[in-house]
Amino acid sequence: MTTRVIANKTVAVNDEGFMINPAEWTKEIAVELAKEESLPELTPEHWKVIEFCRKDGLTSGKAPTLRRITSTAGVTTKEMFALFPKGPAKKVARISGLGKPEGCV
Repeated sequence: MTTRVIANKTVAVNDEGFMINPAEWTKEIAVELAKEESLPELTPEHWKVIEFCRKDGLTSGKAPTLRRITSTAGVTTKEMFALFPKGPAKKVARISGLGKPEGCV
């Protein structure tokens, strides 16, 4: 475990850059992490998915998989890849301050 400063807040992260403690997450951190993932702007559609993942992840104790997001949040797989290109479940989990979803490489 290491720490890093994101949006002027020191947070604990693992060796892959995922936040360890979801309680340290803020919307400002999400914006900065999104920029690191080549998403310069988070639209209302992005926030819908992020907020679903936060709620689901905090309830279950783990980041939701792509299948769970698409079957529960009302977002299609195609929309997920448009919103979060190249590994949408992994990207949205990182931006949402959650751990890496199960099954992600």
